[in-house]
Amino acid sequence: MSIELDKIFAASPATTRGQPTQLSADPKGEQIAFASGKSIFIRSLTNPSSSKQYTSHTTTTTVAKFSPSGFYVASGDVSGKIRVWDSVEAVNTKGEYPIISGRITDIAWDGDSQRVIAVGDGRERFGHCITADSGNSVGEVSGHSKVINAVAIRQQRPLRAATVSDDGSMCFLHGAPFKFNSKATGLHKGFVQGTEFSPDGSWLVTVGSDKRIQVYDGKTGEPVKVVGEGVHTGSILGVSWNKDSKRFVTASADKTVRVWDVESGENVATWKIGEEGSSNPQDQQVGVVWTRGPEETIISLSLSGDLNYFTIDSSTPQTVIEGHNKSVTALSVTSGSNGTKITTGSFDGKVVAWDVGTGIGHAPEGEAHSNQVVQFASAGGRVYSVGWDDTLRIIDEASNLFLASPVKLPSQPKGISASSDGTIAVALNSSVAIYNGDGELLGETTVNYTPTAIAISGSYVAVGADNNSVQVYNLSSGGKLSPSEKLTNSTAAISTLSFSPEGKHLAAGNSSGKIVVYTAGSWEVATDRWSSHTARVLSIAWNQAGTHAVSGGLDTNVHVWSLAKPGSRVKAANAHKDGVYGVAFVEGDSKVVSSGGDAAVKVWNVKNLQ
Repeated sequence: MSIELDKIFAASPATTRGQPTQLSADPKGEQIAFASGKSIFIRSLTNPSSSKQYTSHTTTTTVAKFSPSGFYVASGDVSGKIRVWDSVEAVNTKGEYPIISGRITDIAWDGDSQRVIAVGDGRERFGHCITADSGNSVGEVSGHSKVINAVAIRQQRPLRAATVSDDGSMCFLHGAPFKFNSKATGLHKGFVQGTEFSPDGSWLVTVGSDKRIQVYDGKTGEPVKVVGEGVHTGSILGVSWNKDSKRFVTASADKTVRVWDVESGENVATWKIGEEGSSNPQDQQVGVVWTRGPEETIISLSLSGDLNYFTIDSSTPQTVIEGHNKSVTALSVTSGSNGTKITTGSFDGKVVAWDVGTGIGHAPEGEAHSNQVVQFASAGGRVYSVGWDDTLRIIDEASNLFLASPVKLPSQPKGISASSDGTIAVALNSSVAIYNGDGELLGETTVNYTPTAIAISGSYVAVGADNNSVQVYNLSSGGKLSPSEKLTNSTAAISTLSFSPEGKHLAAGNSSGKIVVYTAGSWEVATDRWSSHTARVLSIAWNQAGTHAVSGGLDTNVHVWSLAKPGSRVKAANAHKDGVYGVAFVEGDSKVVSSGGDAAVKVWNVKNLQ
């Protein structure tokens, strides 16, 4: 058997309300790079399922910028370190350099792809200039009294750099080595959030929370004019130039993206995100980049994490790329007439339905969970979900809609499972509830232990307990459960349960990383040798034939197991940073999908199952 990575459906960029989020496009305009969780993702503009993930940061990442050559990326994190690495494979690290003692907010490269300036929120200093290959100092960043929000370097000689800060000023640096030259104060009346030199080096623009767009001379740093005074009605959080150096685009918390002509100062194009009259703050625009490819696509970032693709002659977004930017805590697979769909739910309650072939995801219409999605179950063209908002919600898979109003649960759910006839079993804090396919309660059985996991197949309902046992019940009409068997082979609390498709076997994973498989009916142990996880087993799923299973654990690994050869297994190590929360077989058992703490969804090729 073998398992290898096929494709990554990237996480969405991590966003913070009122703060700019940096996006970066490569020189050819084919890819964008952004930070999410502890990873950096490089995403293809034309093929959303083609992504690369850089995972060498050990803390939360904040920014990633392509070098002008396109061969390297410099990325920063909250610990104040930046890493320079190869953008082709997203594996080989050229160097790791400590810059400041706090969060890195922005990074800029010089035109030779040799020098880097990184800025942020430090204690002794707010930024530093280094060489990208060795980390040697090539100047200093000074002149600010508060956190620096953005930095830009002029790509031509003589080298110039600009930094903007919460202290309301813009500092102009001469280089190399870079040193303070002048300071523009009193122009912006609040936090200055973004800055960028035009590609030809003749202009510099700064934008801020005071809704002001200030243009300067690119060589001297002298203020030239204000553009679009009073047009934006919210903080401007991002700015990016077109490659012709005549136009630039701004993104604002007023939910608009606007293109400006620098000579005339006119607003030549405007897009408003979200429905007219909506007050949803998730539509606020917190970042923007104007790509340099032949399409000249403008990509803006909503506070929700959605990436909006525009071209200058379109009145609406060409594409909206959706995804998760919090840990994906639940995963389910459905196969219907319109292909295989993956449904994922995250820590913040967001649900996304993905097309396995294209890698494009869309959030279902309707009222989603307001807190962590605990688990999904699917039956009869519907996906059932339970969450920490103590509700059961139903998604119609064909229309991608949340149906009716949510079903209020008696207490916090621990898990959900569905049988092929549409009967739903939900494990609660001190009881097990049985619902029909429309979410109507059939019966609730109180138990004298705390349920931790649940699985249903035919008339069997298996419930994992915190006392290390699996309680098996017989389900009769009217939702009544009667105890049938108590399985006590586990040495730790049960963390996940899964019946094989035919209901012949039950796999029980525990919090110490062991999986025990039972034969349904006799409840004898089929194998207890699936024990390679080194931490809690979070998810188990069977293939269609019921001969193999895949599991994901808190140890970040994915394992594929064989029932006939228990010692024969394959492992995808470090599949997801911070744990693998969901796994499933798809496409005739030739592929496995997984999701986890890095907010990404990954598809793996599995070969030679034996």
